[in-house]
Amino acid sequence: MGDIVKSQVVLVKRLNSKAILPERMSSGAAGWDLFACLSDPLTILPQQRALVPTGLAFELPEGFEAQVRPRSGLALKHGVTVLNSPGTIDSDYRGEIRVILVNLGEQPFKVSHGMRIAQVVFSQVAPVRLRESAHLSETKRSSGGFGHTGE
Repeated sequence: MGDIVKSQVVLVKRLNSKAILPERMSSGAAGWDLFACLSDPLTILPQQRALVPTGLAFELPEGFEAQVRPRSGLALKHGVTVLNSPGTIDSDYRGEIRVILVNLGEQPFKVSHGMRIAQVVFSQVAPVRLRESAHLSETKRSSGGFGHTGE
């Protein structure tokens, strides 16, 4: 059995009284759904993008990040995804969480208030130190890049 991990507290502030708090849609879900917070519906035309507000801000514990990721249903059914996936929210950011949606589909896509537009996954960031080196160890892959292991 693995060690029991103590849960962390993420503070959430509503910047808009109509904002909907993130929700986990099942007990095993890694991501929490994010909801659009809009006064008026927004239409994203094919091949266009839009910055969609959530009306929320987070206070993440130091050493943590939040990643904004696409919802698979929107991607499959409508071709709508998060453009900078995953979008990173740093622990010292206190501004509104906004999602860059892009419509890669063939039809206009309407975003309305309360629509689930993305998901957010919280994770710990490993502390690292960078040290410059003139030489790196050799591996079987070495500098093989894109497509190195086949199609």
